[in-house]
Amino acid sequence: KSFNDAFEETLRREGGYRLHKVAGDTGGWTYAGIARGKNPQWAGWDYIDRGDTPPTEMVRAFYRSGYWEPIKGDMLRYDIAASIFDFAVNTSAPGRPTLAVKLAQLVAGVTPDGSMGPVSVAALNGLTMNAFHLGFFAAKVKRYAEIVNRDRSQVKFLLGWLNRSLGALE
Repeated sequence: KSFNDAFEETLRREGGYRLHKVAGDTGGWTYAGIARGKNPQWAGWDYIDRGDTPPTEMVRAFYRSGYWEPIKGDMLRYDIAASIFDFAVNTSAPGRPTLAVKLAQLVAGVTPDGSMGPVSVAALNGLTMNAFHLGFFAAKVKRYAEIVNRDRSQVKFLLGWLNRSLGALE
């Protein structure tokens, strides 16, 4: 498995190739999981504004360069990379998957600096799948609880976030 597999799994969780807006979502209008409010510079908005559909490869490139490459997805075991990638997409701006990397680093027992370097890659690849997935699941749940405790308007997303996190345990 590779980036393309992780991308397809995450895109399914993000709602596929469709334009939508969810009340209370701070990202505003979203296409293929790309929130306009957080990614106004994405070239795909030009297509949407003209009433066209952005090319699939444009969406794929956005996710590869913004999330997969910064987490060093090609250097990590697939299941670990796919899980970090999915959480990064759900919680981070492209090019800055710092939170996802920090949580993974905490699970791996290395300094949580938010940058995926060779020490982090080796430590993560050295974990058993159970150790990684259970530890990362617990870290994600804690993060989602912090979000909801800080901003009660976000509670309506909690079940979806938890289900998304549980899906990574399968």
